[in-house]
Amino acid sequence: MSFPLSDHCNGKTFFNPGPRAERGLLDLLRWKLSSRAAPWPQWVDIAPTAPTPPVGADATVATWINHSTFLLQTPHGNFLTDPVFSERTSPVAWAGPRRVHVPGVVFNDLPKIDGVLLSHDHYDHCDLPTLRRLAARDQPLVLAPLGHHALLSAAGIPRVVELDWWQRHPWTPDLSITLTPARHWCRRRPGETNHRLWGGFFLRSRAQGIYFAGDSAYDRDLFSLIKQRLGSPDLALIPIGAYEPRWFMQSAHMNPAESMQVHRDLGARLSIAMHWGCWQLTDEGREDPLRALDAACKTAGITAHEFRVLAPGECVTTAPCPANNG
Repeated sequence: MSFPLSDHCNGKTFFNPGPRAERGLLDLLRWKLSSRAAPWPQWVDIAPTAPTPPVGADATVATWINHSTFLLQTPHGNFLTDPVFSERTSPVAWAGPRRVHVPGVVFNDLPKIDGVLLSHDHYDHCDLPTLRRLAARDQPLVLAPLGHHALLSAAGIPRVVELDWWQRHPWTPDLSITLTPARHWCRRRPGETNHRLWGGFFLRSRAQGIYFAGDSAYDRDLFSLIKQRLGSPDLALIPIGAYEPRWFMQSAHMNPAESMQVHRDLGARLSIAMHWGCWQLTDEGREDPLRALDAACKTAGITAHEFRVLAPGECVTTAPCPANNG
């Protein structure tokens, strides 16, 4: 399969402009042999909640379910970001990272899902069993970066639209969805490194802008460029976890201090933390991202009302900013 030549594609594989983000087997062995992961709880009890319906014609309700999975109930339809409801994030059902809490919303309690925003192919973001369940129940349209169509269609997910960085999909006359760049990488099996693109999504309507970062390292120019090209989001969903050890993770995952800087670079009205607390993927403790984010925000003068941490199943409702309605 060939793709358009660009500053992030050679026609066959994708890459980040600048330093590479992907790590090889030797890097992985060095990590596992030279560090020790902090202990995590075996289980965290939470009580799933039923989704809160939006109140108001222009309101959006964002519910954090787990990791990078949000339910976005918007005036233009219901969306899931990187939906993962499986027990493990792994190529097999009997091994790999196991969740430490149930999803904050039970799958059967989800409203009809109209669209899925899929950021990349890693197992903690692209869960084919969950996507098959959604396809069988709701037949949502899956928006994904270039290269994902073959993977998804082979798994029985028929409705897929691929996008390149900065490419817009007109969802409705009043909502466009743009795939934004991210500093990350892709691979599900050996020999498939960067055969698929990765990215985030920016939903822009007349009333609001919502940004879902997917997975990304920090880049001092990238998030300011997103703001420049698409405007500041009213709501930004920003990863804060899976960042230790830094020598291994810095090229692909931001740490909480960098997440705070992304909030500032975007000029986001409200940011919500994600990508923490459900699966132990890296060396930091489960609560470490929360403490580090709190410290970074306090140093920068950002309040807990500007960059929020939700419990699984908790939601926020965003109303249009008056400036967006003029």
